[in-house]
Amino acid sequence: MGVGTACVWGCAVRTVIVYESLFGNTHEVAEAIGEGVRASDPSGEVSCLAVADAGPDLVAGADLLVVGGPTHMRGMSTSRSRTVGVRNAVEEGHEKPSEIEPGAEGEGIRDWFHTLPKATRTAEAAAFDTRAGSRLAGGAAHGIARRLRRHGYELAADPEGFVIEGTEGPLRTGEHDRARRWGADLFERASASVAARR
Repeated sequence: MGVGTACVWGCAVRTVIVYESLFGNTHEVAEAIGEGVRASDPSGEVSCLAVADAGPDLVAGADLLVVGGPTHMRGMSTSRSRTVGVRNAVEEGHEKPSEIEPGAEGEGIRDWFHTLPKATRTAEAAAFDTRAGSRLAGGAAHGIARRLRRHGYELAADPEGFVIEGTEGPLRTGEHDRARRWGADLFERASASVAARR
């Protein structure tokens, strides 16, 4: 299936990407995934939303829901881990607004799932995270994927992790481009499912 196939079939895909980010790395990955989807389907609708802005009404009806967050203590973040992360960053001198995402200490993906309604129809989803490059770093994506399945979503791909340098980033060289390719691949899979349903 090539670029724009979904448009040829008359079944443009509505994609919603929801992310939680402290230092901008997960935000960057989310935007790159969106770039990949848009490159494959320029006529499709792609929304990239911070978790605080991703109300149920904006997620409802998505053909493809992509959800991601940072890895804290080998899994999904908690209110405490976000607060500690921001406090440590400020103590280390990261006081510029560009270095700490707005709302970083607010609710995260774990909390957001409590407000996400069950999928009312078959819809595709995918989970991603940002993580350190160590094999022992763990990842948040598997926990996100489990919650997506519990909410009635079909996984279009295995959970994916994108590597950052150190504990605060930036993204490792090449990860932005890999996220773009992953987004394009997700679109291809989701568009095939949308076409089969219509």
